[in-house]
Amino acid sequence: MRPSGRAIDQLRDIVLETNVNKYAEGSCLARFGDTHVLCTASIEESIPGWLRNSGRGWITAEYGMLPRSTGTRTDREAARGKQSGRTQEIQRLIGRSLRAVTDLKGFGERQIRVDCDVIQADGGTRTAAITGGYVALHLAFQHLKQIGVLEKLPFTDQVAAVSCGIFGGQEVLDLDYAEDSTAQADANFVLTAGGGVVEVQGTAEDVPFSRQQFEELLNLAEKGVKELCRHQAKALGLA
Repeated sequence: MRPSGRAIDQLRDIVLETNVNKYAEGSCLARFGDTHVLCTASIEESIPGWLRNSGRGWITAEYGMLPRSTGTRTDREAARGKQSGRTQEIQRLIGRSLRAVTDLKGFGERQIRVDCDVIQADGGTRTAAITGGYVALHLAFQHLKQIGVLEKLPFTDQVAAVSCGIFGGQEVLDLDYAEDSTAQADANFVLTAGGGVVEVQGTAEDVPFSRQQFEELLNLAEKGVKELCRHQAKALGLA
């Protein structure tokens, strides 16, 4: 029995609330159960120097956890003077995931920054950030289309992410903190709606897991991402 009482292939309650920020061109509050991540997409009419005159745009991400997003207060990284390795790794993952489904030549020499701020953490913050970040990015592109800058949205696919792991000897979908903190193995899967694999991060926390177990985790992730893509489409008014 999972601590939450969920079935082994059941996501947490998923809510993707759009347009929660009046200033950002795109915004989404992604709620995976008790994990809440605010994602905003901001359009800038400039690009990094190495991309100038290339005809390509850029998408980058920043990630952070608010001081009381966890059970005890954590100092802001700005107060410590540097980002942790974990933060840098997660924001690079978010950026890679969003760029993987975007035609960078399809929105001119612009940069879109996707900020993902964890309001409350209960496991799976990076997967919620990617899933909500796609929605925020989609809304930003919709904004460019509405003002006549784009003829079509420059997406090549849809992307979402979910965690899976081995808990109590059983492969389960969408770990919350109670499971993640004691799992024998955990993995994050970034997949596209079309069935493509963007990134897989998997770790054995106890003993090595087998290929058969990995394949079962992948099967669970594919099911979960399909559901998350439906949630994204619904939030964007596309379903």
